[in-house]
Amino acid sequence: MKEQTYPDPESVAGRAAEIIVETGRRAISERDRFLLALSGGSTPQRMLLRLASLELDWPSVHLFQVDERVAPDGHKDRNLTQFKEIFIRGLPTRPAGLWIMPVNDGDLDLAAENYEKVLRSVAGEPPVLDLIHLGLGDDGHTASLVPGDDVLGVSDRDVATTAPYRDRRRMTLTYPLINRARSIVWVVTGASKGLALARLRRGDRTIPASGIRRDTSLLLSDRAAFEASMQA
Repeated sequence: MKEQTYPDPESVAGRAAEIIVETGRRAISERDRFLLALSGGSTPQRMLLRLASLELDWPSVHLFQVDERVAPDGHKDRNLTQFKEIFIRGLPTRPAGLWIMPVNDGDLDLAAENYEKVLRSVAGEPPVLDLIHLGLGDDGHTASLVPGDDVLGVSDRDVATTAPYRDRRRMTLTYPLINRARSIVWVVTGASKGLALARLRRGDRTIPASGIRRDTSLLLSDRAAFEASMQA
C-alpha cells in the first residue's frame, strides 16, 4: 500500500480531490466514463467541497455510494444528505448517474440485491469501479464493514446489509466489489484514528479495514493521524 502524509486535513482533502479528478480524466479518456464510489462521514466533507470545485467532465461520471445508514430521506445521519448538500449542489453540471442506495425500501436485503443489479447494469458483470474512496473508523471499520458483523464473511454478493451498528442498520459494498476496483483511495485524518491507522498500516487482519487489498490502495493521512499511528 502506498502512503502519503500531509500537514493537515485540508491538505489531505485537497490531494484526495486532485487524485479523484486525475483518475476520472484518465478513465474518461480510456473508457468514456468514470465510475466512482464515495464514502460518507465527517472526514470527507472537505474533500467533497474541493472536489465539486475542480474541473471534470461530470456528465461522464457515475457516482455510487460505498455505504448508507437506514434513516429517512433528508436525515442528518444519511450519507446522501451530505452528498447533496456539500457536493452535488456545488457541481456545475449533473453527473451521468447518482446511484442511491435504496435503504428506505421495506425489504432491506432485497434492496441490497437491487442495488447490486444497478451496479451490474452500469459497471459490468462482475461490476468493476474505477475508484473507491474509503475512510477509517476508530474501531478499524471501513465502508460499513464493521467488527463482528456477518457482513465480513460475505463473499458471494457485492452489496449486503448489516445488523444495527451505532444505532443504525447499514447497506454497504462488500469486500469482493471493493477489492475489484481499479484503485482505492483512503482518507484518514486526526489523532483519534492513530491506533486504527497503525493496525491498517501493518495489515492487522483483526480489523475489517485490513481486508481491503493493498496493491491498488493509496493511503492519504494527515500528520496528526500518522504520528499517532507511529506511537500506537
